[in-house]
Amino acid sequence: MRVLMTGHRGFIGQVMAPLFRDAGHEVVGLDSEIFRGASFAAGESDFPEIELDIRDVERGHLEGFDALVHLAALSNDGLSNLDADVTRSINETASLRVAQCAKDAGITRFLFSSSCSIYGKAGDDLVDEDGKIETITPYTMFKANVERELAKLADDQFSPTYLRNATAYGVSPCASHELVLNNLVAWAHAEGYVLIKSDGTPWRPTVHVEDIALAFLEALTAPREAIHNEAFNVGTTEENYSVSELAGIVSEVVPGSRIEYAEGGKPDVRSYKVDFGKIRRALPNFRPRWTVWQGAEQLYQACREADLSVEAFEGPEYKRAEFIKSQIASGAMATSLRWTTDRIEVNGHD
Repeated sequence: MRVLMTGHRGFIGQVMAPLFRDAGHEVVGLDSEIFRGASFAAGESDFPEIELDIRDVERGHLEGFDALVHLAALSNDGLSNLDADVTRSINETASLRVAQCAKDAGITRFLFSSSCSIYGKAGDDLVDEDGKIETITPYTMFKANVERELAKLADDQFSPTYLRNATAYGVSPCASHELVLNNLVAWAHAEGYVLIKSDGTPWRPTVHVEDIALAFLEALTAPREAIHNEAFNVGTTEENYSVSELAGIVSEVVPGSRIEYAEGGKPDVRSYKVDFGKIRRALPNFRPRWTVWQGAEQLYQACREADLSVEAFEGPEYKRAEFIKSQIASGAMATSLRWTTDRIEVNGHD
């Protein structure tokens, strides 16, 4: 298939685009390069791409494609909380505009990257795709809003699918050390202790970034009746963990590390355990390859190879919100999150 992938330069996209290409699909990327200059490792650079903000997408950009994979978004709470109005303009308004343009351009399959975090405060009970949606942050609110509005576009010619990813982890050329397992491993490597920033009780379903890519790949070519206007939780039921359990795994993986709790850490109202049975039934060829244990080992090896420091993963070099704030402060980026210059500065260096 000929696939347009928005956000192909992001944490998930840098893993997904090569996987799609290796499976025989033609991939064209569309990205505003919002995190250029903040790469953790060398990524693929030979994809045809359109450097464009998704707020500027027109129908003409989308003509000639069979499917659209929509990953582009401000992709975590810390980043999306910087300015709720800007986040809405990107994550909701632009996403729906892209979908309408895709439909108008004759694209028949639209895969939307959503999130299990829309379940918000589900607590200790397993929640499936029919469970209550409790959006408690701008990020989750706009994801849920897009799902609801996309459903109104579904018809015989246009099939949207909503892939609600569990909390991702793993190595990608576009770093995301804010993710809980990634952050725990980074602290263990850099300081010798696994820093828990909450009270450790919140539940998180977890999934490796490569397994997210595999789920999208299966949805891309699944029979229409299996995925048309359907939501799927992406992950494995066995991989629901409390934050303290994740920290325990990391302390076992990183030699000599111990668990510490940040001073003033409080319970996190975001706590949810997720059932992933539906995706296994609808997409029987989707078989996740990773466990948290394996992911922690992969992350630890990557941290060692990069000699990763706290200043790097908690500062503007790799932390997304801090990177954005540093670019705004330097004048390279406007508060609307549009580039004003080609000059990128991180930690005082071009």
